[in-house]
Amino acid sequence: MAAPKKVLYAAPPDGGWGWMIVAGCFLVTICTRAVTRCISIFFVEFQTHFAQDYAQTAWIHSIVDCATMLCAPLGSIVSNHLSCQVGIILGGLLASSGLILSSFATSLKHLYLTLGVLTGLGFALCYSPAIAMVGKYFHKRKALAYGIALSGSGIGTFVLAPVVQVLIEQFSWRGALLILGGFVLNLCVCGALMRPIALRDDRQNPAKQDPVSKAHKPHLQHFSLCSPLAQDWTGTNRCCPSQREYGFLLMPDFLVLAVSVLFMAYGCSPLFVYLVPYALSVGVTHQQAAFLMGILGVIDIIGNITFGWVADRRCLKSYRHICYLFAVGLDGLCYLFLPLLQSFPLLVPFSCTFGYFDGAYVTLIPVVTADVVGTRCLSSALGVVYFLHAVPYLVSPPIAGWLVDTTGSYTAAFLLCGFSMIFSSVLLGFARLIKRKKKSPAPEPHPKLRLWSNGTIAYSVAGELDQKEGEVVAQKGTTQANT
Repeated sequence: MAAPKKVLYAAPPDGGWGWMIVAGCFLVTICTRAVTRCISIFFVEFQTHFAQDYAQTAWIHSIVDCATMLCAPLGSIVSNHLSCQVGIILGGLLASSGLILSSFATSLKHLYLTLGVLTGLGFALCYSPAIAMVGKYFHKRKALAYGIALSGSGIGTFVLAPVVQVLIEQFSWRGALLILGGFVLNLCVCGALMRPIALRDDRQNPAKQDPVSKAHKPHLQHFSLCSPLAQDWTGTNRCCPSQREYGFLLMPDFLVLAVSVLFMAYGCSPLFVYLVPYALSVGVTHQQAAFLMGILGVIDIIGNITFGWVADRRCLKSYRHICYLFAVGLDGLCYLFLPLLQSFPLLVPFSCTFGYFDGAYVTLIPVVTADVVGTRCLSSALGVVYFLHAVPYLVSPPIAGWLVDTTGSYTAAFLLCGFSMIFSSVLLGFARLIKRKKKSPAPEPHPKLRLWSNGTIAYSVAGELDQKEGEVVAQKGTTQANT
C-alpha cells in the first residue's frame, strides 16, 4: 500500500477535515469499546453453556481488554511508521476474524484465544491511533472534539446492548458473535477516513537554531552525543527514533499520571462485566439488566460531550487535571454505594451517575495526556497510557469473580474497585498539591551571566568577562607607569 500524502498545516486546523476524523474516531470507539462492553451480555450464556464459574468466565472479558491496552503501543508504532489508515484497516480485519472464529468455539480456552487475544489485538491497532489523530487536528476545541469522538462508546453501548440481547435470543450466542464480526468490519471504512496531517512545528529542525556561539562548541566534545545541547551544537541528531518518541517517560508529571491510571483502570473494568450478573442476582429481569447497560451507555454520551465542552472553556482549561480526578473520585464513590442498591428503580440512578462520570474522565484522559506531553508525542504517549490499562484490565475481573465465588456476595468486589478509584484520584490530587507548594519564582540572573545547561554541565561566560576586564585594567596600569 502506497504511503498517503500528508497535508502540511502551520497549526491544527480545528475544523475542516478534522470533523471527518472525529466521525471516524466515533465509529472506531463504537466498534471497539462498545463491542467490548457488550461482551458482558454473553457472560451468563458462556457460563451456562460451558458450565464454568465466575472467575473462569470473567477471563474472556479481561483478555479482550488486556490485549487491547497491552498492544496499544504496537498500534502507535504502526501509525507512526506506516500510517494510521493501514493500522486501523489491519486491526479491523483481525478483530472481525476473531469474532467470527469465536462463533465456532468449543471451549473457554478457544474463546480466550479468538475472542480475547485476536479480537483484542485488532482493537489495539485501531483505538489509540484514531484517538491520536483527533489530537493532531484540534487544539482550541480539543476537549469538545474528544468528547464527541469518545461518545461513540456510550452511544454504541446504548444501541448495541439491547440489540445483542435480541440477537442472542433469536440466533443464540454463536449467531450473535457472527453478526458482530460482520459489524466490526466497519473499522476498515473508519480507517479510510484517517487522512494524515503534518504540522509545521513537528518538522522544525533544531539544528537550524544555534543558541551558543561556535567558539564554545569544542567544550562539549566529551559529552553524550544524544544530549539536546550537543545535538544543537553539532547540527546532528544521532539518537535512535525511539529515544525521541518516548522521552516523555522521564517526565515527573507523566509518571504520576501513569501510576494514577493503574489504580483507575483496576476499578473501572469490573462493573461492565458484573453489572448484568449482579442485577440478575437481585431479581432484575434479563431485559431490565440489558436496559441498565443501555442507560449506562447513553448517560456516558452526555458525560463525554458536556464535560468536553466545559473543559474547553477558558476559565477551566488550566484545571483539566482537577476535573479528571474529580470524575474518577466520584465514580469510586458510586461503587461504594452499589451493594446497597438491590432493585431496578435503585440501580437506574446508579447507572446514570456512574455512566456520566465514566464518560467525563474517559474524555479527559487524552486531553490531560496531551497537556502533559504535547501534541508531537501524543500518539506514543497514548499508546503507553492505554498500555498501562492492560494489567489492571486483565486481573481485576477475575479477582472480582474470585471474591464473588469465595464470599458469595458482590460487596467485597465492588468495595475494592471503589477504593482503588478513590486512591487514584487522591494520589493525583496530592501530587499536584505538592508540585504547587514547591513552585516558587526563580530569581532573575545577573545581566552578565548567561548559562547553557545540559543536565550535568553548565558553562558560564561571566568568568571570561571578568578575566577580560582584569586584563584591560592591568594594561592601563602598565601604560600609566611607563609614561
